[in-house]
Amino acid sequence: MTNRKIVIVGASRGIGAALVELLHKDPMNEILAVSRNLNELERRFKKLDRVTVEQLDLTADVRQQATEIFSRFGDIDILINNAGLLVNKPFNQLNHEDISASYQVNVIGVMETVQAALPYLPSKGAHIVNISSMGGFQGSVKFPGLAAYSTSKAALCSFTELFVEEYKDTQIKMNCLCLGAAQTEMLEAAFPGYQAPLSASEMAEFIADFALNGHRWINGKILPVSLSTP
Repeated sequence: MTNRKIVIVGASRGIGAALVELLHKDPMNEILAVSRNLNELERRFKKLDRVTVEQLDLTADVRQQATEIFSRFGDIDILINNAGLLVNKPFNQLNHEDISASYQVNVIGVMETVQAALPYLPSKGAHIVNISSMGGFQGSVKFPGLAAYSTSKAALCSFTELFVEEYKDTQIKMNCLCLGAAQTEMLEAAFPGYQAPLSASEMAEFIADFALNGHRWINGKILPVSLSTP
């Protein structure tokens, strides 16, 4: 019998996919894996019991889509907002669509997903984990070409703090992890040829443990999780 229901947004590849596979190992967990790429979700997870897959496109109508998906899944104990969009362009070449797309997926989509999840967060409490980047962590080293991505991830940090202030009288906890380099497709797009000190699976181990346990001690915090620069 399962007694912990977990939603992972951005679960079709990289760290998100590794989180699904890792958390599925515990028979207490029932997992909802969502992504824009439904075909990849079905390919990766069709043989896993206790894993449901759904398509969620963070580029438009996110709250409506997510509300319909969550109504089928029911209560949510843990929500991991892992999806992200990377635009790697020199600042003077960024166009309106580049900047808008970055903020839509990395900030607005997360906020609307959380809005849709609120009715399904049980009264005993839930933990929402937002996945940001060291590029969005104040005082960290910044890199050219990542103005749209890193500023949107910084906005996600700010949203975390604001949400917790507004919901401080509830049992809902939210934290934000600013990840350093892990070997993923997104890292390769940002830093071609760079070899990260951690694999996607190794980074997923930390995130999974934090999502399950971190809110017992921490709420509303922006935490760097990095071994290297980048």
